[in-house]
Amino acid sequence: MTSIRTELEGIELNFLEQIASLASSEELQQVKVAFLGKKGAVTSFLKTLGSLSPEERPVVGQAVNSLRDRMEEILEGKKRELEEKESDVAERTHRIDVTLPPRGRSTGGIHPVAQLTQDVVEILAGLGFSVALGPEIEDDFHNFEALNIPASHPARDMADTFYFPDGKLLRTHTSPVQIRAMLRHGAPIRIVCPGKVYRRDSDPTHSPMFNQLEGLLVEKDISVADMKGCLEALMAAIFSRPLKARYRASYFPFTEPSLELDIECVECSGKNPSCRICKGTGWLEVAGLGMVHPNVIRYGGIDPSVYNGFAWGIGLDRIAMLKYGLTDLRVLFEGNVPYLLSGRRFSC
Repeated sequence: MTSIRTELEGIELNFLEQIASLASSEELQQVKVAFLGKKGAVTSFLKTLGSLSPEERPVVGQAVNSLRDRMEEILEGKKRELEEKESDVAERTHRIDVTLPPRGRSTGGIHPVAQLTQDVVEILAGLGFSVALGPEIEDDFHNFEALNIPASHPARDMADTFYFPDGKLLRTHTSPVQIRAMLRHGAPIRIVCPGKVYRRDSDPTHSPMFNQLEGLLVEKDISVADMKGCLEALMAAIFSRPLKARYRASYFPFTEPSLELDIECVECSGKNPSCRICKGTGWLEVAGLGMVHPNVIRYGGIDPSVYNGFAWGIGLDRIAMLKYGLTDLRVLFEGNVPYLLSGRRFSC
């Protein structure tokens, strides 16, 4: 028994010496493992109790348990002591001087498409247009019928339009806003209709949700020349320089005649046969437009024998791609805030 007590006293003395020289919480953990861990000195001593006589076993076991309790108490006190010291050191090292002037807060930014929308609206405001908005969940009348789109037209097909069980749908263009505005305000009218629209389409240059901006002007004695002058002025203002334009015959059920507007390539101006933007053609399609169909004016509650006008539509996301040099439409919807709000020229 004497030798066992001597051995236990030696373990305790060694423990106290190591505790006294500790300088960090990491060292404390190492000491704890060395004495009280699965292979520690005290734990290993407990495993030898089986070799003792039945009379010695409870006495020695009590002594070992008492030693372990003292060690745990000392370890806990030392832990609190070291944590306080480390906290003081960290506070002195990372001290905040509240008397220093503030560094300020970095300014935020605006999404490229939102910025482009604001710019286009301001440009058109200078031409006498005001903003008109409407619901994104539309009915068949405003989205199709009032726009001279018959029931057999492909745009009504389930492959293109998101329908709800009650027959309502997600608008496929912002043209329904034009109908609502004509019914509400009559003529003359000059409006621009920005907003989100929805179609069943998704690839590097198309999204099932995209941003569109349409314009409508209905007055007396409006001509195709008025329409062309308005659109060319708009494109020149968006891209900050005059651009060559050409018009191609097209078909839209809500305009007659219907045209598509191409502008010279904003990247190469038609001088680079291997241009990645225009594919060497020198032209970029940017808008669909035309003189408003008399049936549409009539559905808007206006007499087409007195008033006529023009309308156009542009995809803001596509214009943003051209303006900022993007090659993939999807980056506008991925939420990469540092990328989207960087002040540099966009690049994919």
